[in-house]
Parts: sequence; C-alpha cells; structure tokens
Amino acid sequence: MKSPMISAALSVALFCGVASTAFAQNVAVMPPPDKVTGKAAEAKPSPMAVASMKSDKGYIKVVYSQPHLKNRKMLGDVEPYGKVWRLGANEATEITLTEDTKFGGKELDAGTYSMFATPEKDKWTVIFNKALGQWGAYSYDKSQDALKVDAKLVKAEKTFEPFTIWFSADGSAMHMAWGDTQVNLPVAID
Repeated sequence: MKSPMISAALSVALFCGVASTAFAQNVAVMPPPDKVTGKAAEAKPSPMAVASMKSDKGYIKVVYSQPHLKNRKMLGDVEPYGKVWRLGANEATEITLTEDTKFGGKELDAGTYSMFATPEKDKWTVIFNKALGQWGAYSYDKSQDALKVDAKLVKAEKTFEPFTIWFSADGSAMHMAWGDTQVNLPVAID
C-alpha cells in the first residue's frame, strides 16, 4: 500500500511534467530540424532584423522585417510612390529612442514609435507614429504622427536584395536601402 504522501507527490510531479511539456510546446519559435535530412526549418520570406546605434548619450534600436526583391521592381511598383509604406514587411517597423533625438534636424522625444515612409522618385518622407503594434500600414492613422521628415534619395553603391536599415559608424545617420535606392537620414542624439 502506497502512502498518501507518495501518491500526492507522484500526482504533483505528473501534473508539473504535463504542464511544462504543454508550455514548452506553446512557446516553440521554430520547429526542430527535419529528422531525415537534418535541415533547419524554412526561414521566413521576410525575416526580422535589428539595427542599433549606441553612443555615450543613449541608444537607438530599430526592429523591422526584411522583404526581398526576388526579381521584382518594388519601389514605385509593388510599393507605389506616394503611398504610406510600413518601411519593411509584416509588422510595422518600430524604433526605440532612449533620449530625445533629431532626425533631419527635427526633434523627436524619447520613446518607441512605429515607422513608415512615403517613397517618391526623388525623396522619402519618413514618418514616426505613436500607434504601436500595427500590422503593415493598413491601420496607419496620420493623426498619431509624432514627426515627419524628408530624406533625399541617392543611388546605392551596391544592389540591396533585402530591404536593409543600418547606422553610420559615427552615428550621424540612419541609412535605409532597397534595390539601388538608398536614403540617408541625419541623426543626432540630444
């Protein structure tokens, strides 16, 4: 005959094992590699990326998804000129500033913002919007705009297959490029 204490301990252990197994299954980010081929699970077509800059005054972090050209003309075609674009793929791009920061000479308060752009043939209007957690630009609301700033286009030194955001080594600009189009937006942390 088993003691009631051993039975209770076994019941708790069994419950915890089942609960932790269920929890682990719910938080899995990627399926395990294929047991036959050993290959990793297929990557998303527009993977998530992070661009960041840190100085003695603070840091900036941009989280975005990288759509790829895939032999398409994107800017001015799939992503038409004059229309608000999510500045990447999937969820709207989000930027976090730990200190007040100037973009193109215009000040933006510290905080987290969604980023959009309106591409044109000769410039992009980069938009910092207060509404967070947006999917694409489908629910973009211009009344939530915190800042809009124009940035001139330049021809990129190389062709960027994925949409790419990075900061210059000295932290003076945020660069955005796709295909042979590049935008350089001056940055200064106050």
